[in-house]
Amino acid sequence: MSAHLEQVAHRPWPLPRARWIMAQSWHDLLFAHWRVEEAALRPHIPGELKIDTYQGQAWLGVVPFRMSGVRLRGTPRVPWLSAFPELNVRTYVVADGKPGVWFFSLDAGNRIAVAIARLWFHLPYFLARMSCEKRNGWIEYKCARSGRGAASGVWNGRYRAIGEVFSAAPGSLEHFLTERYCLYTRDGDGQVISGEIHHAPWALEAAEAELINNTMPEAAGIHVAPAKPLLYFAKRQDVVVWPPRRLTR
Repeated sequence: MSAHLEQVAHRPWPLPRARWIMAQSWHDLLFAHWRVEEAALRPHIPGELKIDTYQGQAWLGVVPFRMSGVRLRGTPRVPWLSAFPELNVRTYVVADGKPGVWFFSLDAGNRIAVAIARLWFHLPYFLARMSCEKRNGWIEYKCARSGRGAASGVWNGRYRAIGEVFSAAPGSLEHFLTERYCLYTRDGDGQVISGEIHHAPWALEAAEAELINNTMPEAAGIHVAPAKPLLYFAKRQDVVVWPPRRLTR
């Protein structure tokens, strides 16, 4: 983890002064993005947050991947807790001059991880039946939300990288969609909070996908037009996370 903590020139603001509290690695990640109307997102996002757009266009992302090495600082990796698939539905927002991610939902295949993330980070995690397997050069991925009291959602398909590895150029669309170093959510009192993260610049590849089912956006109350998504693949990303804090006004 120390190597990528030394890579900071790409960050839009300095690392937090506090110590990070959690480390994790993300594997075989697909960024799938659709154009959406900003007005369709606004009812689902707190008024304190400005929806971030690229050249006037808002985007919705569905991001399936596999987690490993999930651990709190100073603790060992626990096999039955530190590795599992995850899928999130997200868009992009700005507060206090910091562009970040707003999650409509995060599905994970580990009951304990879901409970901890909901309690500690106040993120909208849901338990799901999930699988992520490599087969004939493809990542075959299935997610079916199973948690009680949650809107049902399904993501079923396969994807793979099809291009050379590249780093997104600042100001480009792929940079806007991927290079984000904080997240926003609400705490138990309804106050908007932010959480800082850090990782090296994304090593991206163009991707292709065959989607069988994708009802995750609809489960969040967002309609996605039947159009091909913009796709990027990332093999691995090592990440550290800081505890969430309320926005200051």
